[in-house]
Amino acid sequence: MKGARALHDPESLSARRRPAGSGLIGVLLLNLGTPDATDYWSMRRYLKEFLSDRRVIEEPRLKWWMILNLIILTVRPHRKGKDYGKIWNRERDEGPLKTITREQASRLQAALADERIVVDWAMRYASPAIAPRVAQLQEQRCDRILLVPLYPQYAAATTATACDQAFRALMALRWQPTIRVAPPYYNEPVYIDAVAASIRSHLVTLDFEPEALVASFHGMPVKYAELGDPYHDQCQQTARLVREKLGWPAERWHTTFQSRFGSDPWLEPYTIDTVERMAKSGVRRLAMVSPGFAADCLETLEELNMENRLAFLRSGGEKFAYIPCLNASPLAMGVIEHIVRRELAGWI
Repeated sequence: MKGARALHDPESLSARRRPAGSGLIGVLLLNLGTPDATDYWSMRRYLKEFLSDRRVIEEPRLKWWMILNLIILTVRPHRKGKDYGKIWNRERDEGPLKTITREQASRLQAALADERIVVDWAMRYASPAIAPRVAQLQEQRCDRILLVPLYPQYAAATTATACDQAFRALMALRWQPTIRVAPPYYNEPVYIDAVAASIRSHLVTLDFEPEALVASFHGMPVKYAELGDPYHDQCQQTARLVREKLGWPAERWHTTFQSRFGSDPWLEPYTIDTVERMAKSGVRRLAMVSPGFAADCLETLEELNMENRLAFLRSGGEKFAYIPCLNASPLAMGVIEHIVRRELAGWI
């Protein structure tokens, strides 16, 4: 009888088990991830999680399992660990992507300045993982969560897999918070203006005038685009809009794709081939920007600013400048805050 009375008491069960209901709103910034350390086993764990994702590698499972476990995970952790070591934030003992994303979340919380909003951040791979952060927001009595994938351009291997992981976390909850997902912002005027302003401000600090500017985006297998992924088209739109905003001559602007992996054809032209060809053809002064990344990471700090710089200089170039991502700058925070406030409309 006591149990039966409890079931008819509207406060008995729901009050004890209520995970939310206060009207708080969570904002969860999502990015790709970074290894927890640069040693072999940390790198192996990170690469295994990343390269086991079917959104990232769309190959037959048995074939890919053998390639990944028998070849890639035996040799690649050492090499990538050395690359990460070149850019590692030694003060915090973490990758720069983690440092920057944390700062973006902290500054966003301060900018929103609303006690009803709780801002947090998570990574698709490694830590901090998405599921615990979703659970933590719910424990903080957030009954609504806005997911903000920090990818200007949509790709299944980035935006979609981050959302997949958040949705998997929701599948484990009996009482799910209401979810919204911020859309890609590749052609948002506020983003285009911010990237153009960042380029201008960095160009004026150089001791040379670039003869050409390269906009490098992360690559993708051609077959992914052929299957319908909109990423390539969105990259091209971003590049065109930024160039037009700058008023930069089309003949001095090059849109390229980096980070090729495996033997399948990837989106072209390849960044490193382009900078080598330009240097050999007589271009001596080059600037590079990466408007597909919301924060600097291995692919920008090591691959572009180190590897591509060296390739350009070795091929005959004389001056090379890498223009940083927006990171947690005022320009960046203006973009993120604009998107978040717009997507919270109706909730706030």
